[in-house]
Amino acid sequence: MNHGIVIIGSGFAARQLVKNIRKHDAQVPVRMIAADSMDEYNKPDLSHVISLNQRADDLTRQRAGEFAEQFNLTLNANSWVSEINTRERLVKCGDQQWPYDKLVLATGSSALLPPIAGKELMLTLNSQQEYLACETSLHDARRVMILGGGLIGTELAMDFCRAGKQVILVDNASSLLASLMPAEVSSRLQQRLNQMGVELLFNQRLESLSKTPQGINAALSNGRIVNVDAVVAAIGLHPNVGLAQHTGLAVNRGIQVNRQLQTSDANIYALGDCAEIDGKVLPFLQPIQFSAMTLAKNLLGAADGLNLPAMLVKVKTPELPLHLAGETQRNDLAWQICAEPQGLIAKGYDEAQQLRAFIVSEAHMKLAFGLLRELQL
Repeated sequence: MNHGIVIIGSGFAARQLVKNIRKHDAQVPVRMIAADSMDEYNKPDLSHVISLNQRADDLTRQRAGEFAEQFNLTLNANSWVSEINTRERLVKCGDQQWPYDKLVLATGSSALLPPIAGKELMLTLNSQQEYLACETSLHDARRVMILGGGLIGTELAMDFCRAGKQVILVDNASSLLASLMPAEVSSRLQQRLNQMGVELLFNQRLESLSKTPQGINAALSNGRIVNVDAVVAAIGLHPNVGLAQHTGLAVNRGIQVNRQLQTSDANIYALGDCAEIDGKVLPFLQPIQFSAMTLAKNLLGAADGLNLPAMLVKVKTPELPLHLAGETQRNDLAWQICAEPQGLIAKGYDEAQQLRAFIVSEAHMKLAFGLLRELQL
């Protein structure tokens, strides 16, 4: 009997996989199981909800039922998977269970919280559900602290500032986007945020949070106490690997998969934020799209290896947008930086004078695709 494909998760990775499966096979049984409502929304939109004055419901693009009908699926929403029986190939949710031929874990990731006193006072914006839980607090807040100066923290800081809020960004690094690019490149964006009124506190740690009648007191490592109305954690994501661990699959930072996206169990695959490929977790849209294309073919009988080309990462900061690609975090690159009023072009070269990374901003972003081809030579 053909039990088909079961997918645990309903986010971007799971939906991309379904769409790619249906391009090749309209009939293979596909079941999706997830703990949420399974309505579709665009996760990157969470970086702009405050300045656009949007509510959580405004983010919904397609209801679960419409998606199921369009792509001929069986959906089990609001269902927590309690166990995977690999011997009998069964997925269990409480007193229900479903068989599978091939199983895909697309369990996503969760926002990290620092191990500090008062961390329960922090808000996270990693899903539509999380935003729904805190949207009133964030809309009403006048003073907001963002913990983390990476991609998401930077985008949120600009968005909250554009919404007219007083924003303080705290990071223990010495510059913005420190894990993505050198300080001499990110300084342009740093300056723009300063001009907008964002207070940037680098080389600082958040030590504790405490509730007060006036809001929240945030204690910093330099002894300063800052009173704010809301604190948002944006210090990174942790792949959701609990179910995989419980099942006995090989797990490192993420669920370990080979180039076919196959886990240590030949009938189970992993995709998206939760998957670790060649020691890397790649929680960006383009790698997930390429992975979904490859995995769809493999679930239907192929054995293709994932081959990721050089891909663009977009920093969604409307007042000073950036595109970057390549190994921008490498410390051994020699950077050539051309900063002009209309934008920045930064190119990182290795010892052999091979282009290994680039970052472009504003009007120069149109150069990105040409530079991307140069990276791939």
